[in-house]
Amino acid sequence: MAVTVYSTPTCPWCKKVKAFLKENKVSFKNVDVSSDEKKAKEMMDKSGQMGVPVIDANGTIVTGFDEAKLKSALKL
Repeated sequence: MAVTVYSTPTCPWCKKVKAFLKENKVSFKNVDVSSDEKKAKEMMDKSGQMGVPVIDANGTIVTGFDEAKLKSALKL
């Protein structure tokens, strides 16, 4: 499963998402959108918003730390 977390270093919800993924042994690619304009645009194109975190789990977009949606998207 391909999981990408679009985040910023100062976002507390981003940290919670990453901790949740680690706890559930889900490997993911972290993308810092505060330092990568191209990736920030990619995130906005996928999610329609500028807020982080945005999680792309095999094409399923989850915005914010929504544990139920994440579990569903990741089949946990």
